[in-house]
Order: sequence, then C-alpha cells, then structure tokens
Amino acid sequence: MVHKSAFIAIVGRPNTGKSTLVNAIVGSKVAITSHHPNTTRSAIRGIATGRDFQLVLVDTPGLHKPKTLLGGALNTMVSESMESVDLIVQCFPASETIGSGDRFISQELSKHESARKIAAVTMIDMVDRSKVPEQLMAVSKLSQDLGFEWDEIVPLSAKTDNQVQTLINLLVKYAPEGPAFYPAEMRSDQQLSHAIADLIREAAIAEMKEEVPHSIAVVVDEFSKREDRADFYDIHASIIVERDSQKAIIIGKKGERLKQIGQDARGEIEKKLSARIFLGLHVKVIQNWQGDPKALQRLGFTE
Repeated sequence: MVHKSAFIAIVGRPNTGKSTLVNAIVGSKVAITSHHPNTTRSAIRGIATGRDFQLVLVDTPGLHKPKTLLGGALNTMVSESMESVDLIVQCFPASETIGSGDRFISQELSKHESARKIAAVTMIDMVDRSKVPEQLMAVSKLSQDLGFEWDEIVPLSAKTDNQVQTLINLLVKYAPEGPAFYPAEMRSDQQLSHAIADLIREAAIAEMKEEVPHSIAVVVDEFSKREDRADFYDIHASIIVERDSQKAIIIGKKGERLKQIGQDARGEIEKKLSARIFLGLHVKVIQNWQGDPKALQRLGFTE
C-alpha cells in the first residue's frame, strides 16, 4: 500500500475559519478559536493520520496590515509557514466579499510554484445556499486575475462538518508519497505549556470587548505533576496586559471575571490533560508589550 504524507499551510485573513477547519480535519481541538480576529498567534501544527496517509496542518495567524511589532512578527510567521510546504489552503468565508487582503494573500501564495493550491470557501452554513456559487466564481476569477489556477476549490463548513471529508480526500490525493512524520496517536506537536497558555487566553478573551483581546498574552510560569497524585497537575500562569485599566477589566468586580476565566480554562485544560488540575492565575502589566522588541522576545514571539 502506498503511504502519503504532506505538510500543509492553512492561510487566510483573520477570522476566515482557519483554526476551526484545522480542528475539524484533525478531529480534535488543537487550535483555539474566537470571534475576535488574530486569535491564533503561532504556527500550530495539527496532525491528521489515516491508514495510508498523514497530513501535518500548519494553522497560521491571519495575514493582515500590521499596526504593531507583534503584527509584523505574526505576518512573518505566515510567510515562513508557506515556504517548503506541499500544499497551501487559503480560506475565503462564503459570507464576505473578496477584498484586498484576500488578493494580497493569493498573490503571495502564487509565488510558491511547487505547492499545490486549494481554495476553501468556508462557513457555507452562514449563507443562503444560492450565494455559494457566486463566491466560488469570485474565488476562481481571483486566481485568473493573478495568473494562476487553483488545483481545487471546495465549499465547506467546518462547524457542521459539511464537505470536510471531501477536502481531506483532496489533500491526500495531492500529497506526495512518503512516510509518517509523527506517531499515529499524535494530534499536535505543540508543547503542552503553549497549548495550556492558549486555552487560558481563549477563556480570557471569550467575553471581552474589542480593545482588550489583542492586548492579552499568557505565560505558563509553572506546570508540574503532584508527587502524591499521578493524575493531578499544578499550573500557575500569568495573564499579560498592556495597561492598568485592562488589568482591572480582566480581574473584574471583586475578582469575579478572573474567577470565571479560571473556571472556563480549567475545564478545557483538564480535557486536554485527561487529569485534574489546580490553576492559579495572576494578571501582570507589561506596558505596550506588543510594540516592545524585548517584551516580544521574552514572550516567545521573536527570537
């Protein structure tokens, strides 16, 4: 039996359904999701393994016009993720008109001549069925205008699992022959501490207004197993914000919001670890960390 394997970059503007799609293909939650743009801040690899294939999916931050050093670092991460991959999937929401941001990403994508290119028209559950063909035609015209052709265009909904298997079949079809890169049971190569930090950040931004989410970072300060209990972990983490006013918002009246963040995050982390945890959260202020090179390096966004 021929075995196929591929590295696949999932790209698109912020909030185009990239992380939800990666989770659907992998079959478990490896990337956090949110209605806020630029929730993904690292190139997370999700791993989907079948009997005769392995797909390594790189979920990237949304490519955007950067307003901070952090934004520039995230864009660099996307560009680097498109290098030396076998396939690139660009996400286009069915509910949104194709714009200059989509065009810019497609133009960058077209430069990677050796990679197969698939357009995923996402969120088809959010629009009337009659609107989908219009978006498919617009996506096709976009590539023609830029001088390349999509290998495939797939309408799908990762939320309802509609046509996700069709995309998986196409990814396997275009994947080159090769061995598996990771053990069959592995779903992500992300370090546990990073995954835990993301789950805490997901809980923290869930109900926040537009100003605060972009200013939140999370660092796991301690992650250890209790000596007397094999199924219990102690986790201490810092929620980083840029201003004292944001710290007050995160903590909330009498600490109620921070308590709720801890409860929400604890449930997701316990699912991830299949174990019980103690979670201690602290809120710290690092003034304007998104524009501070040293702070970005300290928080792991740059080298």
